[in-house]
Amino acid sequence: MTASLGSLLSDVLGHNLPVRITAYDGTDLGPPDAEATIVLRSPDALRRVVTAPGELGLARAYVAGDLDVEGDIHAALQLHERLPDVRLGARQLAAVARLVGMDTLRRLPPPAIEARLRGIRHSKERDAAAIAHHYDVSNRFYELVLGASMTYSCALFDGPSTTLDAAQAAKYDLICQKLRLEPGMRLLDVGCGWGSMLIHAARQYGVKAVGVTLSKRQAEFAAKRVAEAGVGDRVAVRLQDYRDVDDGPFDAISSIGMFEHVGAAGLATYFGRLHDLLRPEGRLLNHGIVHPPSPRSRFARRGFIDRYVFPDGELHDVGSVQTVMESSGLEVRHSENLREHYALTLRCWGENLERHWDEVVDEVGAARARVWRLYMAASARNFEKGNTGLQQVLGVRADRGRSGFALRPAY
Repeated sequence: MTASLGSLLSDVLGHNLPVRITAYDGTDLGPPDAEATIVLRSPDALRRVVTAPGELGLARAYVAGDLDVEGDIHAALQLHERLPDVRLGARQLAAVARLVGMDTLRRLPPPAIEARLRGIRHSKERDAAAIAHHYDVSNRFYELVLGASMTYSCALFDGPSTTLDAAQAAKYDLICQKLRLEPGMRLLDVGCGWGSMLIHAARQYGVKAVGVTLSKRQAEFAAKRVAEAGVGDRVAVRLQDYRDVDDGPFDAISSIGMFEHVGAAGLATYFGRLHDLLRPEGRLLNHGIVHPPSPRSRFARRGFIDRYVFPDGELHDVGSVQTVMESSGLEVRHSENLREHYALTLRCWGENLERHWDEVVDEVGAARARVWRLYMAASARNFEKGNTGLQQVLGVRADRGRSGFALRPAY
C-alpha cells in the first residue's frame, strides 16, 4: 500500500518536489531537508481533493486537519504554485478508489466555519452577514494577529526593519496628508474597523470624525478605544452602512480596506454616495486591493478566499476603479500602488499568528487559525509576485472644475 500511495502522488505531482510529503501509511517523498513538509493525516484528505478538485478541496483538507503543513507555509505554497490546477485522470481516480475504498466520491461535509450566505448578493442584509463572518470573531484574536495598532490594512514601510506599528502610523499619516486634513475639518471613515484612523486623525490633525462599520464587535471596541484615547468629544463611531449615512457634507472621506466588500455591481452606488457626502473640493482617499486586468479579476466564487475569508469579496483592476470614480463626479488626482508594502504587512501578521499560535487556537479554534495561516501566507505571495496590488486613489469633488489643488501639490 505504501508504494501505491507513493506512486499515485508521484504520478500526480511529478518528481523533484520542492517540499517533503509524508502520509498516514508511511509514504515519504521529496527532500528530507525541505523547508516544509505536507502531511496527509488520513484518507479523508484524498476524498476532499477528489470531490472538490483544485484549490477548494486542498483548503478544506487543511482547515479540517486531514492535511497539515509543518515548517514554513510559504515554502509549502511553492507546490501549489507549481501545480495550480491539479486534476486527476480516470486512471488516477481508480488508484484513489483502490486506496480509499468505494466511497471515494462521497463528499465529506465541509468544515463548519465555511461561509454559506443567503439572500441577494451585496444587499445590505447579506453584506452585514459577510462582514460578521469575517470580523465578528474575537477582538482578542485580532489583537494577537494585528498587534497594538489594531489596523487590518496595508502599512507603509521605510524598509524591512520598520516595525509594524510604526508602519501603520506612517500609513495613516500618508492618508491624512493626501486628504490635506486640518483642524476642525469633518472626516468620514468608511469601514472604520477598530477606530485607528479616527484616533490618529483626531489626535494628530485635529479633525472631527465619524466612523461607520457593519461589525458590531468592531464598533464596540472602536468606541472604547476612542474614549480611552481622549478624543470622544471629536469622534463618533456608528454601527451603520455607508449607504445610510445622511449627515454630510464632509470635508474628507477615507475608505481603507473596505472597498473589497463593495462588488462590481455596487461600484457606481459606492462612489456616487461618497461623492454626494463630500463638500465641493472635498477629497476622497480610496485604499483597496486591486487585481491586474484579467478574466479572474474577482475572487473565485467557489474558491478558498470566498468560502472561508471574504465571502462575496471582489477585486477590481485600477483602471475600472478610476473610470467609475470619474463617472461619479470624482476627479482622480493621484494614484499609488503599495503592493510590496502589503506583502511585508502580511508577513508581519503571519509572524504574529505563529508566535501566538496556541493562544489563537484557544481563542477561535484550530480551524479558523488554519484559515488565517493559509490566507495570509498565500496573500503575501500574491502581492510579492504581482498577482494583486494595493492602490491608493485620491479623488476630489471638483464641481465646475474647481478642485482646490495647487498647481504643484505634494498630493
